[in-house]
Amino acid sequence: MSSSAARRGRTKKDSYICPRGVFSPLQVEPRLCFHGNSINMDFMGSSYDGDYKNGRMEGMGEYTIPTHTRYVGEMKDGMFHGKGELHFPNGSKYEGTWEKGISKQGKYTFSDGLEYKETDWDYCDGTDRRFYSERCNGLKPAGESQLTDRDPPRLIPDGCYDSGDGFYDPNTRIVKDYDGNFLRNADDQEHEWIVRTCRKSWDEFIGHYPRSSTLEEK
Repeated sequence: MSSSAARRGRTKKDSYICPRGVFSPLQVEPRLCFHGNSINMDFMGSSYDGDYKNGRMEGMGEYTIPTHTRYVGEMKDGMFHGKGELHFPNGSKYEGTWEKGISKQGKYTFSDGLEYKETDWDYCDGTDRRFYSERCNGLKPAGESQLTDRDPPRLIPDGCYDSGDGFYDPNTRIVKDYDGNFLRNADDQEHEWIVRTCRKSWDEFIGHYPRSSTLEEK
């Protein structure tokens, strides 16, 4: 089922590879050990709007990193600490509890409202292969296929894959969002997963021979 082929994912302290793509809550600057001044943040391409204490980010605030992911919540000593939410450019979010910049527990919700569960998640499993939009809106009539949760599906650039949160170029190993902005460099595990399970820009036929050729061989 193209990019929605199921895979449960990595550990909680790493990142999740799931039927919708890759979610890495700790890939977002897990330890914000800055002095909270505008010079440091301008150099990194980040911004902060919120409370300070002794020159460091502390209290309630909104921190935005260069990829336009926003953290909104509690800060302490220049780090995520307490309750906060990560809002991603694609509309998804991660609500969690943080301790010294590290996410201790939380919940990830996709942009369409589907909530990710680490255990007992019945989305796109072996018995129910429907997309979330098909669950909400019903199946298409017989003879009409739905390739992705989004219908109609996005047009994938030549030579690339749809990783669920953007397009992946296997030659550069870079994932960009659907607007062409840099998201991340894929490691070996993510590269293997995308190439093996995600929808690609080209058609590929495996184990199929035209009827005429098969008859001629016989």
